[in-house]
Formats: sequence, C-alpha cells, structure tokens
Amino acid sequence: MEAPRLELRDISKEYFGNKVLRSVNLSVAPGEIHGLVGENGAGKSTLMNILFGMPVIRNTGGFEGRIFMDGEPVEVNSPYDALELGIGMVHQEFMLLPGLTITENIKINREIVKDNLFSKLLGKKLGILDFERMKKDARKALDRVELNIDEMLPVLGLPVGFMQFIEIARELDKESLRLLILDEPTAVLTEKDAETLIEVMKKLSREGISILFITHRLNEVLRVADNITVLRDGEVVGKLPSSEATIDVLAELMVGRKVDISARARRGFEEDAKPILTIKDLHVDMPGERVSGLSLNVREGEILGIGGLAGHGKIGIANGIMGLYPARGYVHVANHGEVELNSPLSALSSGMAFVSEDRRGMGLLLDETIELNIAVQALLSRGKFLKKYLLNMIDRESIRKHALKMIKDLDIRCTGPNQIVRRLSGGNQQKVCIAKALTLEPSILFVSEPTRGIDVGAKKIVLDLLLQLNQELGVTIIMTSSELAELRSICDRIAIIYRGRLQGILPVDASDKEFGLMMAGELSAVKEGVF
Repeated sequence: MEAPRLELRDISKEYFGNKVLRSVNLSVAPGEIHGLVGENGAGKSTLMNILFGMPVIRNTGGFEGRIFMDGEPVEVNSPYDALELGIGMVHQEFMLLPGLTITENIKINREIVKDNLFSKLLGKKLGILDFERMKKDARKALDRVELNIDEMLPVLGLPVGFMQFIEIARELDKESLRLLILDEPTAVLTEKDAETLIEVMKKLSREGISILFITHRLNEVLRVADNITVLRDGEVVGKLPSSEATIDVLAELMVGRKVDISARARRGFEEDAKPILTIKDLHVDMPGERVSGLSLNVREGEILGIGGLAGHGKIGIANGIMGLYPARGYVHVANHGEVELNSPLSALSSGMAFVSEDRRGMGLLLDETIELNIAVQALLSRGKFLKKYLLNMIDRESIRKHALKMIKDLDIRCTGPNQIVRRLSGGNQQKVCIAKALTLEPSILFVSEPTRGIDVGAKKIVLDLLLQLNQELGVTIIMTSSELAELRSICDRIAIIYRGRLQGILPVDASDKEFGLMMAGELSAVKEGVF
C-alpha cells in the first residue's frame, strides 16, 4: 500500500498557555486534494504554519507531534526545510514584494544567473540575472494559472485577485513541488477566476501533486476535494469523503450548531426613492481596476450590489470615491453636497465610510490594539471619543466601552480590546475593519469583499449585520463582491461593471445567464434614470 504523501500525527500547539491545537491527525494521499475547513480561530493557519516551518512556531516554543512525508519522518524547522521537502504554500496574506516585478517575485531565491567575465574568474556570485530565461519561466507559470498579464509589471498597485494568482504561479514554478498548501486561495477571486483555479487544482492533482485546500467557501471544497477534515477549537471533529458531505453537515460540524445559510428576506425599498449618491463620469486610476467614465445613481436606503469580472473596475469605484486612488468626475451626496475627489477627509466628512478589500494594506494599523483600530478614524475625522475640556483629551474609557461592544456584536475572537491586531486571524482582522467603519456612523457604507477570509458562521453574522444596519438604521450600503450568490442574498439590485463602465443593473432574481452575459459585455440593461 502506497504511503501517504503527508501524515500529521498528534500535532498539538499552545501559545502562552492557550491550547490552539489538540492532537490533530491528518493524512493526504499522493495526488489527493484534501479540504481543511473550520471557523476562524479553529487552528487551520497554525497547523499550516507548523507544516511550513514558519518562525512564529519555533519562536513560541515549537509544537508536539510528528510529521511524515511519503512514509518518512521529517523535521520542518523553517520554510527552507519545507521547500527542500517539496512543500509549497500560498499564504492567506500575500508574501509578495511590491517593489519587484512579477517575474522577480516568481523567481525570488531561485534566480537564474548567467556567467560573465568576472563570475568566471571570481565565482558565481558575480554573475548577472538572466532575465530572458526568468521571464520565460514566469510566463509559463502565469499561463498555468491563466493569468494574462505582462510578467515584467511591478506588483505594487495590482488588484488583490491578480496578486493571488501570482502567489500560486510562484509555487507552480518550483520543479520539486510535491505538496501544495492553499490557504484561502479563492477568497479574493471572482467566481470565474475561482473556477479557473479549481481546474488548475484538478490538473495538478492528476499530475500527482497533493493539495491541502483551506477555504471558507464550502461549495468549492465539496466540488474539488476528495476528502475533508473539519477543525473546531483546535480539534478534529470530522473526517469524511466529499461524496458524503453537504454544506449543512460541514457548517454544523464547524460551528457546533445548525447554521441557516439560506437567502435572507430583503426589505423592499421605494422604487422612486431619491438618490443619496450621484456619480457622473467617474474615472479612477487604480492599476488593474480602472474606472473609465462610470455614471450611477444610488437610491437612499437600498443595498446596491456591485459585481463584475476581475480587472473591469468594480473594486476601483469605492477606492476612487474614498480618495485612495487618483480620481476625477462628479460625486454628490444628498444633504452634504459635492464630494472633493482625491480627499479621504472630504469623503468621510460627507457621511461615507469604507471597508477595503485589502485589510492589511489599507484597513488596519497592524501593530496597534483592537480598540485603537476601531476608534482611530472616528477620532481623527469626526472628533469622537474626546472629552471636551479646554484642551481636548482622548476619552479612553469611552473607547474601551465601544470596543467591547463591537467585539461582542461582531464576535471578534480575541483576548480583549488591547490585543494587537497583527496577532488576530485573518477573518477577525476583517471584523475589526468593519467595526472601524461602523464607528463612523455613516449614512453611506461602501463594503468591498466584506466576507473575504471569513468562515460560514462569521459570514452570517457580517451579512446579518449589514442587513440590520440597512433596515433598522437606514444606512445605504454599496457592496462589492466577487461572489454573485452573496450579492443576491442581501442586495436589492446588482450593478454590473464592464471595462470600467456600468454595463447594466439587474434584479437579484435575474437568471445566471443574464448575469453571465452582462459580465461578458454581451448584454446591456442600463435603464432610463440610472444616470
């Protein structure tokens, strides 16, 4: 009988007395796609950090248990050890160097060097980079993930979806690859791009490469995985072939209770409601997500979904209006007037708030506390949490009280409001971003990929919260998402962006064919009054 490609035996880990993994056992066969699911904080990322030899494991006392590759015990004390064993990993948070080109990122630490006169005399360290061969390798890897982009572009400024494919291409470029760990690889991808990645995974599996697929998208893991392991609170609570699993079964195993993941009832809004946000001829220079003359009215009190394929500008709309990328055009907020573009303060002062798709790059102060992250934007732009004396002083008691409320309402898994945000799991970092935006008490809330990297239980909390803000507090919500099903679940209507412009607006119950044709630019439904 063939030995497992990977076997984890009795893996346990604790951080400062907190047991995060308890005797975890997991086995992956050669060429198997093995799904690993669980709530945020269940221990998935810690388990993968152990397998990839990340320094945080060694620096916090190591771990208990043993790792086997192809039946042989191995020691993985560093990422270098993992690479030598043929283990590749695409982390949930990007590991690219933004100042380098795509080719340089794909070939980093494996650069191809060619000889010159000096290297022949004094050694290979004086050789020069063979960019032609490196570009050729990078192009081959990018083609494998079907990413049609110039391999010599700098990574800085690219959309997060593009960066995810570049991360994966970097691992595929490694000839010794035997086991590929994918930590939430589809979280930032559109449905079409996620389909592409799933086909890539199947192809790699047929080539004999084993894949550990960590995801919160349960429908994807059911489609592509051969077997599924479920973690809850650091323990394995379920192991089953995908043929015997359902979304309901997995969700209940993950959270320890039944989870209602059906579509939510939407509150009807007035069809003739006045516009609260008017956008005319908006142009945004966001690399990879440029907006090229968008015009759109957003009705007061609605939840408007914004969808479209990656690279067509849906992500650029909120980023441009909120002043994060160069923009021009006309943006008007009812009761506030025209918004000065290229000015984040003007956008915030107009009653708008933004939850960015790039939580680490744009959304958080990673080395500050949860309570400061939640309060800082409202403190600086609105003067909240200040004691009004002769000299304004920060009301730390008020900040703490509000942070505790947000932690409870959003179920932020943490040790307390003074925990450093960098030490939270990715999903809990996303919840802090949402809490920060809600603290501004906006009349208009832009949310871009709000459930990226969040598990099924937490996703319901976030989407329910958005509905509650809309229905009980009257907040107008503009939600950008790569998941059409997510948009359909809470939105009143969905605007599709194609080549930087509004292609049309569809009701949520429109057919998949209509949405597909519109995203491909083959159908237009811009009705009178949209502009």
